[in-house]
Amino acid sequence: MKKRNLRNIGVTIGLFASFILWTVAITILDVQAIGPNGSSVGFATFNGLFHKLTGVHMEIYTITDWLGLIPLCFALGFAILGLVQLIQRKSFLKVDYSILVLGGFYILVIASYLFFEKFVINYRPVLIEGNLEASYPSSTTLLVLCIMPTAMMQLNTRIRNNTTKKVILSLLAIFTAFMVIGRLISGVHWFTDIIGGVLLSTGLVMLYYLVSSLSIHKD
Repeated sequence: MKKRNLRNIGVTIGLFASFILWTVAITILDVQAIGPNGSSVGFATFNGLFHKLTGVHMEIYTITDWLGLIPLCFALGFAILGLVQLIQRKSFLKVDYSILVLGGFYILVIASYLFFEKFVINYRPVLIEGNLEASYPSSTTLLVLCIMPTAMMQLNTRIRNNTTKKVILSLLAIFTAFMVIGRLISGVHWFTDIIGGVLLSTGLVMLYYLVSSLSIHKD
């Protein structure tokens, strides 16, 4: 196995381990009931100070919520591409390997989201339409940081014109940064929720990259 692949395996394991340790830390360190309806959160002193610093900006929350449809459109587009290849090539195994891996990756992202909706670590620092909602890890951060980087990897190999490629990838990178920062300053998540979303999504993206790169010659 190439040294690069071994390094990528190490990075991937390290990211998942960091996410697990971060999650455990949130459940046991400085846990205080500082949220709505007496809901508790770890790292309460820091989270509380950061939340007071940023305040709550529901307009940013609404904007980032609606813009969250853009990553879903990219995911749908690649799903359609895979379906078209399946119909044209008449064999599941003849669909581009990277598209098959991407499909598996999407399933893993959805499973991660559903898991933390079922097993709630903590709730949002604000009520949404009068209700407490699960807040860890930030689902929008998870969505954007999983779908957009993998979409950029796909487009990097599929767009032939270098100028067009650079412009599109730059715009997608700016959009991704805007979404994460917007979610952070909107005040609808604790700071630790964003960090958890970043750690989990980067681990998942590294796993996608690792599996794709192991057999990239198959496409």
